[in-house]
Amino acid sequence: MKTIRYSKDMDVLFIELSDKLIECVEDKGNFIIHYSKDMEPVLIEILEAKEFLLKIIASIIQETEIVIP
Repeated sequence: MKTIRYSKDMDVLFIELSDKLIECVEDKGNFIIHYSKDMEPVLIEILEAKEFLLKIIASIIQETEIVIP
C-alpha cells in the first residue's frame, strides 16, 4: 500500500494503492474508486470517513458483522 491520508476538513480517507495514472472513476455511494487504464484500483476515497471508521471499530469490539451497501 502506498499511502493512507485523512482530510479532516473534508472528512475523507484517501487510500492510495498504486502510482498508475487514473483513467476512470466509479462512484459507489460513500466510496469513490479510481481505476487505471487496465481497471486496476489506484485510489479509494471513503467519504464521511469518521462515521464509517466508528462503525467498523464498533463492529470489531462487538464482534458483529457489518454490511457495507
